[in-house]
Amino acid sequence: MNRTVIAAVLAALVSACTTTSPDVISRDDANRMSSVVDATVLSTRAVTVDGKQSGLGATAGGVVGGIAGSSVGGRRESVVVGVLGAVAGAVIGNAVERSSTHESAQEILVQLRNGERRAIVQATGQEVLKAGDPVIIVTTGGKVRVTKAPAGTAAAPAAPRN
Repeated sequence: MNRTVIAAVLAALVSACTTTSPDVISRDDANRMSSVVDATVLSTRAVTVDGKQSGLGATAGGVVGGIAGSSVGGRRESVVVGVLGAVAGAVIGNAVERSSTHESAQEILVQLRNGERRAIVQATGQEVLKAGDPVIIVTTGGKVRVTKAPAGTAAAPAAPRN
């Protein structure tokens, strides 16, 4: 039984270690050709990407809470306290998973060379993007990230003035 609890807790912890950072590339995206589009940053703003609730945190918390609660008191009390411990553990485990998987991010509004505008939300990375920066939009397997354009790359034309 202890191995099951340890496995559930480890699974919840591992799921909390995922990121959408533009500085971290998924193993599945390595060695794949990506499309690249030139653009110019129009604006950025800080946002928060909500944490995920896969159920692993609630499951792990419920198992731990149930086991801890069932060891309290006599036979009848241990059942009641075990059920209450499982419910409380599930609620706490879910909250821990959700709070540990949310990320600071930025919404980046860009203008492509053809004049179209796009908004992209990505986790805050090491690069600081600001209005007027020439950037490239890299698309790999349906995932998009924005990064500064390499030196010598022509910037997208400025936004038309009305």
